[in-house]
Amino acid sequence: MSMTTLYLNLTAIFFYLFALMVVVTQLFFHNNETHLQKNKILGISSVATLLHISVLYQSIVTSQGLLLDLFNMFSLVSALMMAMLLLTMLRRPVENLTLVLLPVAIIALSLRLLTEAKSSALIQHSSELQLHILLSVVAFSLLSIAAIQAILLAVQERHLRNHRPSGFIRALPPMESMETLLFQVIYIGFVMLTLALFNGLLTLQDMFAQHLVHKTILSLSAWLVFATLIWGRWRYGWRGRTAIRWTLTGLITLLMAYFGSKIVLELILQR
Repeated sequence: MSMTTLYLNLTAIFFYLFALMVVVTQLFFHNNETHLQKNKILGISSVATLLHISVLYQSIVTSQGLLLDLFNMFSLVSALMMAMLLLTMLRRPVENLTLVLLPVAIIALSLRLLTEAKSSALIQHSSELQLHILLSVVAFSLLSIAAIQAILLAVQERHLRNHRPSGFIRALPPMESMETLLFQVIYIGFVMLTLALFNGLLTLQDMFAQHLVHKTILSLSAWLVFATLIWGRWRYGWRGRTAIRWTLTGLITLLMAYFGSKIVLELILQR
């Protein structure tokens, strides 16, 4: 890692920590305030995310191709999730999600500092493959945000059911708005996942030689889970705990598909 990348990485971590401190302070030490200071969080987090993207560009883009090892991929997903959340914050009150995504981004950047990128993960430049990677990362990021939203929805429902809404719960939008946003994100994420799978199947040559068998099966399984959830929502009006369970099941399956092979190949088999 060059000195420039190192400084950018450390600076991004600093701004992420600063934004997280603002969020935690307002949620847990100012219980009388029911809404977070969106503009402050948006501004600080935007600076951190731009720095994060700069770090990623220098870490991933090389003259030989794209260096997408496990930790670069994790960092890329976390940065894209932050960017999507910040864009959503311009129109909707979703700043509460920063309480989860900011620590994820900090962990991703910290892991990159502590590990060396694996040259075996180098992917040669290919427009079809790059499109597949882009669609896959966007789909995973969107559906990850949906899963986090589902977890917050479950926490909100439990607290309201027990009549114990804390300052954190009061900072959340109404449950109906949370659920509407959840399915909007799922719909968009599902479309991107469909496009990613279609593109991947068209460019697939030999899934056995490329170690893509389990990734392909799990990705298709995740697609079926989200397809079933969307059908259940349309046909039976699924919501609440049912929607939460299906969302988390789909995300866990997708997580195993996207990162499972990299963990096995890079960390366990050292390939």
